[in-house]
Amino acid sequence: MTDTGASRTIAVSSPGEAAGLAWHLYDEPGGYAGRPPVPVVSYEPGAGALARREALRDVYGAIVDRVGEPTLYGGSAQGPNVRWRDDSRLLLLSGDRFGARLSVHHTEILEEEEYRSFAWGDIRSPAGAGDFDLLPYSWQLYRNGPGERPVTRAGAWLAGSWEHLEKALELMLGAWAEQLPVQLPGDWAGFTILSSRDPGRELVVSYNPDEGLGVAVDDRDNGQGPERERQMRGRGWHARDRGWWQSVFHEVYENAARLAARLTVTELRARGAVTPDDLIVRDMGVSDRGELWLPGLGIRTS
Repeated sequence: MTDTGASRTIAVSSPGEAAGLAWHLYDEPGGYAGRPPVPVVSYEPGAGALARREALRDVYGAIVDRVGEPTLYGGSAQGPNVRWRDDSRLLLLSGDRFGARLSVHHTEILEEEEYRSFAWGDIRSPAGAGDFDLLPYSWQLYRNGPGERPVTRAGAWLAGSWEHLEKALELMLGAWAEQLPVQLPGDWAGFTILSSRDPGRELVVSYNPDEGLGVAVDDRDNGQGPERERQMRGRGWHARDRGWWQSVFHEVYENAARLAARLTVTELRARGAVTPDDLIVRDMGVSDRGELWLPGLGIRTS
């Protein structure tokens, strides 16, 4: 890592140097707060999600070894968004399709700016259909790590149409497949969607590092036979097990998140949901440890 004095340009060329920079910014934020982020990983042009994931793994591991587990795991549709924070300073590892960067901020200034973006976003208008990918983060996980838990949390964006919801789900699931194996190796994540138009029925959306993205729906109250099987397979379901229909979309395929999101929305609508306002999410978790927040999911949470 080099610092060129007056221009204070920082260059990082290895995981060890990235870890050293992270510790320096975290331990002595000083005049670095608010300065442009420092690139610590650059991806090859056109790199897919799995390539980006592997390119970040060593750098992320080195930073955690030096600084400790983060206060908040997380990410957006663009890339990781990991935070070591207390009430005064916030070290941020963020990324997009081109690479990952480190920066340090005054906590209150950064979080107030982000909260405004959640509060003012208008995704219920046709022009807002793609705005879920502009959120600073779509998921966060707090596990009592070092630092301090935020007192205030961002308000969730709610999808104003099925098109918006399908896009939000696709972006969220794609983010999980890229980000969870780096930040939380071996952990699964999931949530349950309920519809007021079909009370009591659970539809579970999940990510499993051994299988990929999964969707499952409780269908035990319906008669089973050739016609029911034709109907369910026509919606996109793969197999039935003890009354639950299930589909798994392996993350090696770039369209896995899109297919899982489309199946979720198709099934909810087929069972009577009229708008995304009919839906609520509960049982959010990552390996049953910590608090999982999903402000970019597009559905109300219980």
